[in-house]
Amino acid sequence: MRAPRVTVIGDLMIDHYLWGNCERISPEAPVQVVDVHKETTVLGGAGNVVNNLVALGAHVTVIGAVGNDETGRQLTSMLQAPQIVACMVTEDGRKTSRKTRVIAAHQQVVRYDSETRNPIQEETERKILAEFEESLIDSDIVLLSDYGKGLLTPALTQQLIRSANAQGKKVLVDPKGSDYSKYANAYLLTPNKKEATQATGISINSRESLQRAITELKNRLNLAVSIITLSEEGIAVWDNTLTVKQAAARDVFDVTGAGDTVLAALGYKLAQDHPLHASVEFANLAAGVVVGKIGSATATLDEIAEYEASLQRHVLGTRIKSRIEISSIAAALRKQQKKIVFTNGCFDILHRGHISYLKDARKLGDVLIVGLNSDASVKRLKGENRPVNSEEDRAVVLSALEYVDYVVIFDEDTPYELIREIGADILVKGGDYEGKNVVGSDLVKEVRLIKFLEGKSTTSIINSIRAKEAMA
Repeated sequence: MRAPRVTVIGDLMIDHYLWGNCERISPEAPVQVVDVHKETTVLGGAGNVVNNLVALGAHVTVIGAVGNDETGRQLTSMLQAPQIVACMVTEDGRKTSRKTRVIAAHQQVVRYDSETRNPIQEETERKILAEFEESLIDSDIVLLSDYGKGLLTPALTQQLIRSANAQGKKVLVDPKGSDYSKYANAYLLTPNKKEATQATGISINSRESLQRAITELKNRLNLAVSIITLSEEGIAVWDNTLTVKQAAARDVFDVTGAGDTVLAALGYKLAQDHPLHASVEFANLAAGVVVGKIGSATATLDEIAEYEASLQRHVLGTRIKSRIEISSIAAALRKQQKKIVFTNGCFDILHRGHISYLKDARKLGDVLIVGLNSDASVKRLKGENRPVNSEEDRAVVLSALEYVDYVVIFDEDTPYELIREIGADILVKGGDYEGKNVVGSDLVKEVRLIKFLEGKSTTSIINSIRAKEAMA
């Protein structure tokens, strides 16, 4: 498909991140002390919509207002890219938005903002409208990203929508506030459930209330289509019938910017004349990718395709691979610069301890491969009465876990040769290996030990069953 041309107008800002660790409490006050080890700066607000569109391959014209300050100059310079045409209007006395987030151990600790939220001046409105009229000629679609920072005033927003409609260009809006009247006659809005509740006064807690709210928005604002995003439940669509497209997210680490991704993904597909429902499904997948990352993030077409494939791999047994297959798969993963995590074990009777262990192992990289001891291997290691479950049964159960990408059975007493064939980056073992030699440690970049849940083991389960049988 050709790369669409998208015009984005909205509140631009800088997202500033301070990354660190927290291991102590301040002696000055009962607050965490974060030792910062990394600092990053990315475009935020409407800028994150732009980043998402660029990641998808779109050509973007972005129009916005900045202050005559250092943050404004930095923001403008960050928009210098081959796929972006930036039309920034400078307004004296305005403070360009900058949000600083402190992140410790993948958790946001605090955020502090520096910005102006007053409506832009009339002269700034006229300049923005002039830039928009010129950009509209070559644009396929228009996205309005409203963060309530004063750019999208009621008068300007209505003028933008009227101009776009006059040229047959769809207008998609990520709204803000409780009064949506300024968005009237847009093609669609993308409020979340909380925002839709505020705008309609309808508490959305059932399918019936959802339908009332979504139709209220469509009818009141004369939208072509009505949409409400439902976080982990998916996206609701009303185009004469109510449809809820189920969310595609598997692991959620940070929802920052997920709304930007939905707006960008919808705009990208609709600009290429894809059907509405197919575009919504695509937006769901894109959101599923970004919420698995930390901070304002984007999703590429390759990441979305790979993510969709990973969701389909959850069919029982499809992730169980032979030695030859897993070697080929691992080689392809290395070419894609994916971080491969490997662990192994008997996994005879799957229990809570195993689930916790595998979940933590999966978080260490992009792909988790589990080496499973064959029946013969288990007997040599555990005795003639083990395993309780066959290698086939154990492999199928393991492959059904969302944290496990691939399972491969090996017959040796140790997985040394298997680790060599896979070329894993990280080797994971249980905490009981502390201070011990880990087989295969010389073949990987890193060995990580994960503590087992206390009292959770296959042996204890078997002993408990035998004790109960004896009492019976």
